[in-house]
Amino acid sequence: MTTPRPASSRRTRSRANGDGTVYQRKDSRWEAAGYVLAPGNTRKRVRVYGTTRKEALAKLTEKIAASNLGLPVAAADSTVSTYLTYWLNGVAVHQVRENTHTRYAACVRLHLNPGLGTKKLARLTARDVRTFLYRLRITCQCCTQGRDTDRRSCCTIGQRCNKRLSPLTVTYVHSVLKSALEHAVREDDLPRNVARNVKTPAPRPRRFKPFTASEARPFLHAAISDRLHALYELALRTGLRKGELLGLHWEDLDLNTGTAAIHRSLQRTRTRGLTVLHTKTRTSERRIVLPTECVNSLKTHREQQEEARRAAGTG
Repeated sequence: MTTPRPASSRRTRSRANGDGTVYQRKDSRWEAAGYVLAPGNTRKRVRVYGTTRKEALAKLTEKIAASNLGLPVAAADSTVSTYLTYWLNGVAVHQVRENTHTRYAACVRLHLNPGLGTKKLARLTARDVRTFLYRLRITCQCCTQGRDTDRRSCCTIGQRCNKRLSPLTVTYVHSVLKSALEHAVREDDLPRNVARNVKTPAPRPRRFKPFTASEARPFLHAAISDRLHALYELALRTGLRKGELLGLHWEDLDLNTGTAAIHRSLQRTRTRGLTVLHTKTRTSERRIVLPTECVNSLKTHREQQEEARRAAGTG
């Protein structure tokens, strides 16, 4: 006689074909497994874990949903290069601005893929990352990126041009790798982010030499008749970023109270050209007080615009 299975059995009722399976492990965690689209247009069985059945099932459902949309799901046994391609085109492209994604892609193409691309994602160690970053700091980029293949410059003629990456760029490469691996951890493809265990030297901030007051005054005086004089006045007296300055509209300015609302920025993107976007973060949105000199310059600039419109017959 067969003993009936207890109601608290770890195995759950079967799910529909293609939905995968969910069950509780001996260590009390829940595991869900199913087939998804993998890089290379193949199908692969993936496993995800959670502290509850609902959590594990939600993770699996998310992967299957992405797979059904034709988005490949990277697995831990893929190479770093394959995973970075998946992360760039399937994840980061939906989370960051176009210019940021372009910088990510250049970082992957020029540095991460040549240095770490052939390694298996699951076997990547903190030592691998540390060694990669060290070599990145000391290697001549002229040679690494094949810029001296004409055999007339740099290392091909026995000379070192020492065109090395700046500490700031090395730190940026490290941060891109950390972001990609962090997503792998969130998707349960990796148990931990090994790039976070590697420390890079803090880059020294760039030294800028802004105009002094004695230098700014003659510059503004010389530019008094220039069409962009009001822009120069705003730049020197408020310290706004270039994109914020160029993104200002008249409706953002209250010349009666002498204030300006900063909530957008003009940027040049690869696909759309010059584009007005919201500021990168909420904290960048602010209202500033305009110096009297800026208010006067803006009033003059507006009068000149109105005269130009009337002269052109559009006023």
